[in-house]
This record gives sequence, C-alpha cells and structure tokens, in this order.
Amino acid sequence: MSIALTPFARTRLFPGEPRCNTIRDCTPEDFERRLNDEAPTRVIDGYAPFCKLHVHRNWTSTRCLTVPITDANRHLLRSAYEARSKEELLVLARWFEGAEPPVANWLVVILYSREQLVKEGAPIQADWGVVGCLYTAEPEEIPMAPITMMRNALGVEEGGSGVALDREAYRRSVEFWEQNANWRP
Repeated sequence: MSIALTPFARTRLFPGEPRCNTIRDCTPEDFERRLNDEAPTRVIDGYAPFCKLHVHRNWTSTRCLTVPITDANRHLLRSAYEARSKEELLVLARWFEGAEPPVANWLVVILYSREQLVKEGAPIQADWGVVGCLYTAEPEEIPMAPITMMRNALGVEEGGSGVALDREAYRRSVEFWEQNANWRP
C-alpha cells in the first residue's frame, strides 16, 4: 500500500509560512516517507468506505489540535466566517486564540482512496492520499466537525465528499465540539 500527500493536505499541514498549530519538525517529504515506511499502531475505519485513519505515535513537537473549553479559557474563543480554499463557501469557524495545548501523543492521519480522490478532482499516483491529520492526546479519532459533515453532504461541487449526513454521528460531533475548540497562535 502506498500513501501520498494530496496538494490540499500539503498546504494545510505544511503551509509555506510554518505555524505552531500545524505539523512541526518534519518536512512534507519526511512525513510521507514515514507513513510509507512505518506501519500504523492502529487503523480505524473512517466515516465512509473510502476513508481510513492511520494512528501513529507523534514523532514531532506538534501540539494537540483541540483544547477543552473551560470557564478559565472561554474568553479566548474567537469566531469568523472562513473557507478552506477559494472555491469553497465561507462557513462559521470557532477557535481559541492564545491557548497553549500540550504536545500531541498521536498523529491520526486521514486517508482517502485513490478512487475517491479522482471523484473529487484530486487524482494521485498512490493507493491512498492524505487529506488531513488529527493531533491527539489519545489514539482516537476526533469527531469530524459538524460543518465538515454538512459540507460533505453538499457534494464534491462544494468541497465535500458527497457522503450523506449521518444524524447520530452529527449528534456525537456536536457533543464533542460544544466542549472543545481548535486553537490558533
């Protein structure tokens, strides 16, 4: 099985201007090589048959992706309408500004099959393409954000995957994201 970074993941995980809330101490090439050379600790089925999550021990100084919301840090929450790319619709995003999360114990790499990436207009040469990565304290998946589930249900024309909304998964997502938020420096 071969794995390649998609252009979408490359710009999000390894931006031209490095940020402290992306993958650190590792080049895109080293990341891709490690995913191909090292078997994951665990493989989790994703939200659709074309999606798998490979769990690896964090070998970088990358920090956890999310921070629990508490009374002590609630005042650091910010929000704005944003899009992940120029082609996507703006959606409401929420994050902490100024919170300092711990170094992640795990990197949960989100993979899509080559066939799905062709459907989404992002063909790759490898069997699987990295579309994202979760940086976590536990070797578990962080629930997909509700807005990501909605975008996926809208279809590939709107930057999603075309997978219908699963109401129970959506409820679990809301429960998690009501209590946690991403962070930015």
